[in-house]
Amino acid sequence: MTRVLIMATDGFEQSELMDPKANLEKAGFETVVASLDEGEIKGWKDKDWGDSVKVDLTVDEVSAGDYDALLLPGGQMNPDILRMNERAIEIVREFDAAGKPIAAICHAPWLLAEAGIVEGKTVTAWPSIRTDLGNAGANVVDREVAEDGNLITSRNPDDIPAFSEALIAKLGGKVRQAA
Repeated sequence: MTRVLIMATDGFEQSELMDPKANLEKAGFETVVASLDEGEIKGWKDKDWGDSVKVDLTVDEVSAGDYDALLLPGGQMNPDILRMNERAIEIVREFDAAGKPIAAICHAPWLLAEAGIVEGKTVTAWPSIRTDLGNAGANVVDREVAEDGNLITSRNPDDIPAFSEALIAKLGGKVRQAA
C-alpha cells in the first residue's frame, strides 16, 4: 500500500492537513502523521485553535524509506516551528534525495527553503513567504499548483482540491475528492 507521511505540529492550518489527508485516504492511500512530540497536535481554524489530530510517531522515529511521499500542511506557526527542528529538515532532504514527491501548501514551502531544495525550482506559496523562496533561489509563481520534479506546491486552502489531485496523480491514484 502507498504510504504518505504527513509532518506537522501545533498550529497547522486545519483544512490543509485534514482535507488532503481525507482525499488521500479516499484514493486508497495510507496516511501517517509525524510530529515533534507524541500525543496530539492542535490545528488552527478561523483565527482560533481548531481540532486535534493524533500523532502516529515522532520525527525521530521516521524513516523516509518507509513512505512514498511527504505532505507538509501550512499554517503560519506549524512550518515556522518545524523549520527550526533539525530532524524535520533532514526528513525533507531525505525525501528529496530519494526523488519522492513532496507536497507543501501555504507557508509549508518555508521547509523546502530551509532544507535548501528550492534553488532553480518553480514553486508557489502563501504571498508573505514568496520573497523568502525567491531569496532561496526558487522561481516563484502565483498559481494554484506548481509542480517541478518531485515538488508540488500550492498557495492556500482554496487550492486544496488541485493540490490533492496533483499529489494523488503523482502517486498513480485516482482522484475522489472528500472535501
